[in-house]
Amino acid sequence: MTTDSADLRTQLALDFRRDPGATLASFVALGNEQVVAQIASLGAAPRASFYLSGAPESGKSHLLQAACEVVGRHGDTAAYLPLKERVNRSAGCLEGLEALGLVALDGLEVIAGNSEWEEAIFHCFNRLRDRGGALLVAATGAPETLGISLPDLVSRLQGLLRYRLPPPDDERRRAILMHQARLRGLELPGASADYLLRHEARALRHLITMLDRLDAASLEQARRLTVPFIREVLAR
Repeated sequence: MTTDSADLRTQLALDFRRDPGATLASFVALGNEQVVAQIASLGAAPRASFYLSGAPESGKSHLLQAACEVVGRHGDTAAYLPLKERVNRSAGCLEGLEALGLVALDGLEVIAGNSEWEEAIFHCFNRLRDRGGALLVAATGAPETLGISLPDLVSRLQGLLRYRLPPPDDERRRAILMHQARLRGLELPGASADYLLRHEARALRHLITMLDRLDAASLEQARRLTVPFIREVLAR
């Protein structure tokens, strides 16, 4: 690869931002060990393209961004595209992405019925495959259930290796809370995690927000995350 082409790949990757905290190290693999192992293998070429499906909060977006981080950590370039933020713009942003090692498309269902985007994704996938790159796709359901009008795109997607991510249950929510606490340098005892699950909304985004609130209060007061302390903070 020439210096110019390397610069192009880097610039293309920088055009698409992602959450730096969405890594494999911050993901709780419980129930998803197979797909986590698949993503960990993306550090080495050749890379497999695959398709993730699952309900909201099943971890699809986190894993797509983690895949980009794995590829970047091993010296290649990747782009993460949350399609709900792009679908009202031109699909021209996909042009040139075949120069990257990996492209991750999140929320494929939002482009269903949009002929410009369907055609652009189909051709981007073909160009990427021809150059030896990998495509990762995430959607709420299987390709044939999304309402995509372009049969060739549906066919391409159906040919990918597929993983279905289960929705989070309380065991997984508990494990995520405890893991996120450790990443913040906190110890969240099991009883304290259970208290949060019993007394707060179960949406993971809400629970993580509560954990951030407890983190700040714990730092301010030099208190551990015991059930009495959590009860006190939540009552404010």
